[in-house]
Amino acid sequence: MAIAQQRLHNQRITRSRPVRLPPAKLVAWFGAVQAQEYGPAKWGLALRSAATDAAIERAIDGGRIIRTHILRPTWHFVASADIHWMLELTAPQVHRRMSTYDRQLGLDPGVMTRAIAVIERLLGDRGHLTRRELGVELARAGLPSGTRELAHMAMHAELEGVICNGPRRGKQSTYALLAERAPRARRMERDEALVELTRRYLRSHGPATVRDFVWWSGLTTADARRGLEISRARHRAIDGLAYWSLGREPGNLPGARTSVQLLPIYDEYLVAYRDHRVVPRPAYVLGGFQHALLVGGQVAGTWSVLSVPEGMVVDVRPLRRLSQVERRALAQAVTRYRRFLGIPVSLSVT
Repeated sequence: MAIAQQRLHNQRITRSRPVRLPPAKLVAWFGAVQAQEYGPAKWGLALRSAATDAAIERAIDGGRIIRTHILRPTWHFVASADIHWMLELTAPQVHRRMSTYDRQLGLDPGVMTRAIAVIERLLGDRGHLTRRELGVELARAGLPSGTRELAHMAMHAELEGVICNGPRRGKQSTYALLAERAPRARRMERDEALVELTRRYLRSHGPATVRDFVWWSGLTTADARRGLEISRARHRAIDGLAYWSLGREPGNLPGARTSVQLLPIYDEYLVAYRDHRVVPRPAYVLGGFQHALLVGGQVAGTWSVLSVPEGMVVDVRPLRRLSQVERRALAQAVTRYRRFLGIPVSLSVT
C-alpha cells in the first residue's frame, strides 16, 4: 500500500507539519480541484490546509479562487492566476466531449455565439447575475432558456473564457465576466502549459498512471505521454502498471497507515484516478458516491452531517469495528471539521 501512503502525503492529507497554505495557493498546488458539490469541496480544501469555511469563502468571493468548468464537464476550483493558460490547454477537449449533447439540445454554433454575446453584455451592464436571471434575459432575446440548455450555454461561455463564478449571493451562485475576475492571469505556450499541468498533477496526486492523468486532465493520451516525457517524470512498475511521479519519494510515512480522515464526496484523493487497484473508488466499496471515512488510505465507511439545535452531528458508519487508536484519530478529524465550520460539532458512530 506504499502508493496509497505516498498519495496521502502528496495530497497534503497526512503531512505531520502541514504548511498553512492560503486557500488559493493550495488550489494552485493541485492545479485544479473538483468542486461540483460546493460545501463539501470547501471542506476538501480545509482538511489539507486548516483554513476555515469563512477564509475559503473570502478567497472565492474575492476572485482568488475561480469555480468553473475546466478539466472535465464538471465544476472545479482553479486559482485565478492559472485560469487562462489552463483553459487554453484543456477547453478544446471539453468542447469536443460536450458537442454531441449540445447538438441534441439544438445548441448549434450560431445559438452558442448569440448566447455568449447576450451573456457578456448582461454581465458587463449589470454585474453578477444568477443562472436563473441569465435565463430570463436569454428567453427575452429569443434564445433557449430551459434548465439543461441554460446549463450547456453557461458551460460553453466558461470554456470560451468569457464567464466564471461571481461572488455568492446568500446561498446562490452567480456568474461574472472572467476578464473582471482574473485580469492578470498568466498565459503560456502550449508545451509550457502541458508541462506545468503535468507537474502539478504528479506533485499533488502522484504516483499515478497515464490513464489516471488522462482521466483527471481531460487531455488525450498522446498529450499526457508528451507531458510526462518533457517534464522528465519517472515511473516504476507495480503489478503490471507504471506509476509516474516527480522528484524523490518521501521517506518513512508511519502516520499515514493509521490516519483517519473524513473525506468529502468527490474528493481528489478518490476521484482523480482511473486505475483503482491501489484505492478502490467509493462507488465500488459503498455502492455509490458518498462522504467517505478513510482509514490508512482506504475507504472504511461513510459519514454524514446532521443538524441539531446545538449545532451539527457527524454520523460515522464504519464498515468494520474501529480500533481504539482509530477512534482517537476519528475524534481528531471531527475536531478539525468543527474548526472549519466554526460551530459546535459532535461525533456519533453507528
